[in-house]
Amino acid sequence: MEKPGHDDGMSPTFCSRCAIELHPGAGDSYQITIEAVADPAPPVLSSDASREGLRAEIDRLMDQLADVSEREALDQVHRRLVLHLCVPCYRQWIENPTP
Repeated sequence: MEKPGHDDGMSPTFCSRCAIELHPGAGDSYQITIEAVADPAPPVLSSDASREGLRAEIDRLMDQLADVSEREALDQVHRRLVLHLCVPCYRQWIENPTP
C-alpha cells in the first residue's frame, strides 16, 4: 500500500510546533481539534430591566460592532482550530497544553 505523498497531488503536512514533515497514514502524527465557543448561557439581566433599557443595551452593542468585520465578529463567538503534531510534540503538548 502506497503512502500519501507529494506525487499524489496532496500538499505536505507539517507539525504545527516543530515543522517536521508528517506522513498522513503512517501513524507518525496526531490531529488536534480545538473548538472555542463564547459563553452560551443567556445574558443575566437585572429584574428591573425595562424594554427601553434592553433596547439601549442592544444599540450600544451594535455600535461596538459597527467597525468589526463579519469574520472578526464570528471569531469572537466561535473558533475552530486544527493542529497536526508529530508524536514527540504531541507528548509534550498533551501533558501541558497551556504553557
